[in-house]
Amino acid sequence: MLGEYCLVIEPNCLVIEPKKRRLCNEIDCSKFARDKTGKCKRHGGGTRCNEPSCKSSTQGKSDKCVFHGGGLRCNEPDCKKGAQGKTGKCFAHGGGTKCNEPDCKSSAVGKSDKCKLHGGGTRCNEPGCKTSARAKSGKCIFHGGGTKCNEPDCKSSAREKSDKCKLHGGGTRCNKPDCKSSAVDKTNKCKLHGGGTRCNEPGCKTSARAKSDKCIFHGGGVRCIETGCKTGAASKSDKCRLHGGGNRCPYCIDHIDSRCGSSKYDGYCATCFKRVFPNDPRSKVIYSHTKEMLVRNTINEHFEGFIHDVPLYTGNCDCTHRRRIDHRKLIGNTILAVETDEFGHVSYDKYDEEIRYDDLYMIHSGKWIFIRFNPDSNIDKTDIDDKLDKLIDTMEYCIEQIENEDNTELLEIIKLYC
Repeated sequence: MLGEYCLVIEPNCLVIEPKKRRLCNEIDCSKFARDKTGKCKRHGGGTRCNEPSCKSSTQGKSDKCVFHGGGLRCNEPDCKKGAQGKTGKCFAHGGGTKCNEPDCKSSAVGKSDKCKLHGGGTRCNEPGCKTSARAKSGKCIFHGGGTKCNEPDCKSSAREKSDKCKLHGGGTRCNKPDCKSSAVDKTNKCKLHGGGTRCNEPGCKTSARAKSDKCIFHGGGVRCIETGCKTGAASKSDKCRLHGGGNRCPYCIDHIDSRCGSSKYDGYCATCFKRVFPNDPRSKVIYSHTKEMLVRNTINEHFEGFIHDVPLYTGNCDCTHRRRIDHRKLIGNTILAVETDEFGHVSYDKYDEEIRYDDLYMIHSGKWIFIRFNPDSNIDKTDIDDKLDKLIDTMEYCIEQIENEDNTELLEIIKLYC
């Protein structure tokens, strides 16, 4: 038996021990090293793809990685994606292990037996977050995971195989001519041009929101948490825009009547953008009620609690109208309203004005005091500064009357320079 190989250890038998495979030399890596590199595939070991600048491993007996055509291809006609396992198909055509949730046809992720939607794969490591982690970051897209957009100062995640976020042109674009918006879901169109899931209400062609099957108008998406409010929550907040939700303008965010910012104006509302950046080319085309803003600023300097140009309605009312008042404040059971009547509203129909008063009384059935203020010189040539002083004096008088309960009329209209 000397010098021969044997399976049972006997005297004078030469035992050949199996050769130990080397582990990857990267710290905390337990995978086997490839070739003479001393590293596993993940850390750069083995043969690399021969495409310029590609550092991925080759697949099978080819000289390319999966992304560049190496390994087995999906056997569906015209599909160039890599086949998963021994199925002969890519993920999109049903290849690989399926999620074990009933009626789910998605592919299981990683070494789990579930798809991403049902909890498969690595989860985001932020406390309380159950979303899938992206790449090797350990975090979901919302918490900063995945590849970042390469635009300066942009912290959003890059989309698909591009190096930019949706806002900066990453991901699949809508195929409508001249449309630069992102395509939604697996469609080739943006929401505006019919992409994504549509609202299931008969005759409605608007996009369904979030995971619902309805648009915002028909109750889809997240609702505002304010009691009695049925409006959709804005952006990633839990309130509608009227109740302070959405991305607020940084200039007026502390005002009681703050407005939502717009990406068109770098996060500012149009009014504040024109005020903060008057020389910007975009400010030249923004129309603003200049004199109304002057009255607003004057009121805010002398009084607190006035609301500017916000629809007046109650959560317990299904009124179809949403009347706006330039400046208003509820004091006791009386609303003190200031209307900036530019040029005295001489072109307005008096009958329409009466209907407006009736509509407002339906919303608030308490007492009203209206101050109709004309800042222009078409009727009275008094200097604007003197007019504003008169307005403040009149408002102080009205507030004193209201607080002392000396106002007895249900509707009182005071005209200044009209």
